[in-house]
Amino acid sequence: MQSIEKIGERFWYITPISETDRPILGMVVGDRKTLMIDAGNSESHANYFTGELSKKGVPHPDLVVLTHWHWDHIFGLSALSHTVSISHKETKEAMEKLIPYSWSDEALDERVKAGTEIEFCATAIKKEFTEHRDIAITLPHVTFENRLEIDLGGVNCIVQHVGGIHASDAVIVYIKEEKVLFLGDCMYADIFSEKVNYKVNETLQLLDQIETYDAHTYVLSHHPRPLSKEEFNEEVTLLRTTAKFTELCNGDQQKIIEEFRLHVNRELTEDELETISYFVNGY
Repeated sequence: MQSIEKIGERFWYITPISETDRPILGMVVGDRKTLMIDAGNSESHANYFTGELSKKGVPHPDLVVLTHWHWDHIFGLSALSHTVSISHKETKEAMEKLIPYSWSDEALDERVKAGTEIEFCATAIKKEFTEHRDIAITLPHVTFENRLEIDLGGVNCIVQHVGGIHASDAVIVYIKEEKVLFLGDCMYADIFSEKVNYKVNETLQLLDQIETYDAHTYVLSHHPRPLSKEEFNEEVTLLRTTAKFTELCNGDQQKIIEEFRLHVNRELTEDELETISYFVNGY
């Protein structure tokens, strides 16, 4: 069951559901305007979030920012017909390519077979859209290339293109006054290649960009809840350490494991071993 949570004075979010791949959605409430972050994986997802917030006195969003083009972040945009939508220019270009697609079981299965869709996404779409599948790709109204600053009245949001291995169009949203950094999926691995992977240089460049922001709370779209500064730093340390040993050991998985084990002076966790395997795949 999803729940609606609040951080600070201005930021609300809805918790994710892994089975149907519903990500966290955010809402920033200013004195003059309200900004939604991501449109959800269906009209039902978007409508539930805005409907539950309206019961708490939060107005319908004036603006919505898309963090990237993947289906679970954009399929709900058609429900936000009175909201001005904003994305990176690459996001709109990628969404335009989805317009001709059919989303029937047969079409999804065919694309999985052809290697243009992955089984995980196809299964989640089938589970999210059980009764009807009238998916309409709605394109964003406004696009940008590098950075936007949006003054909502009493709270300012910086929307920054950061890219990354998961999606080259990825943007983050920094809610200045609340010190909340909404990261979307940008820190996740590339799940669309033959093997799930991280690449050393791309990952380090991404982390360098993210760490320029002074945040206390970090929102990763498919984590069960936002991360504290300490928890986020643990995630960054894992990625940076694995990247370092991947380079040092020339992508040799067993050597990386041995170096990492010596570094932390204990046996490695499943999460650490999985992260090592992803870097090896991308090396």
